[in-house]
Amino acid sequence: MKIEISATQRKAQGTGASRRLRRSGRVPGIVYGGDRDAVNIEFDHKELYRNLTNEKFHASILTLKLDSGAEQVLLRAFNMHPFKAQVQHVDFQRVSKDKKIHMKVPLHFVNAEKSQGVKEQAGVVSHVLNELDIACLPDDLPEFIEVDLINLSVGKSVHTRDLVLPKGVESTLHKDENPVVATCILPALIVEEEVATAEAVPAAADVPTTAQAAPEKAAEGAAPAAAGDKAKAGDKGADKAADKADKADKKDKK
Repeated sequence: MKIEISATQRKAQGTGASRRLRRSGRVPGIVYGGDRDAVNIEFDHKELYRNLTNEKFHASILTLKLDSGAEQVLLRAFNMHPFKAQVQHVDFQRVSKDKKIHMKVPLHFVNAEKSQGVKEQAGVVSHVLNELDIACLPDDLPEFIEVDLINLSVGKSVHTRDLVLPKGVESTLHKDENPVVATCILPALIVEEEVATAEAVPAAADVPTTAQAAPEKAAEGAAPAAAGDKAKAGDKGADKAADKADKADKKDKK
């Protein structure tokens, strides 16, 4: 798929000029590389933003249309506003057909739902990498690299050196590097629930709960307390009876 984007040469430079450009709905940018000097350019924000939402725009040879003619370029970098959906700046690099380019190409995962790990073992596929660094000539640049997960099972992984790269495309990894691309695992929530259930069964059978133990302790504490209250009441009654008897004796003596 051929993607074209239009731009015009930008004459005004500097921070103030770039701010005025953004307020008018334009985006400052630059195109560099090849045998020519870098050129300051500007884009229509709506067109550029729409293209940036397209995955292919990030990993394709683009046709940049300028007043001076069309150029084959790659998107190299772009800056976004911290909290607005606004592109602040964009960089493009010219490409030559006879020179290899280095690119990050997106990975497309297929057959995950048909794999043994998902279909038979109730596993979940985790994507560790979503893009791969490659080197190739511009004409050999793929839009994406396919990752087939059909043979993936729980506890197993797919590594970068397991991938089948298109003709003319090579990975930029060192010989001793072989990072994981995707792996299949059991959902952590299911595993945690099973472990918690297994630990809770013997605990419930052997140890009384706080709710069960509390009434028993309360009852044990209440019994001696009640007995002590009765004893105190009996002592007070005896003292009163003794006082009455003393008073009666004194009257009799008189």
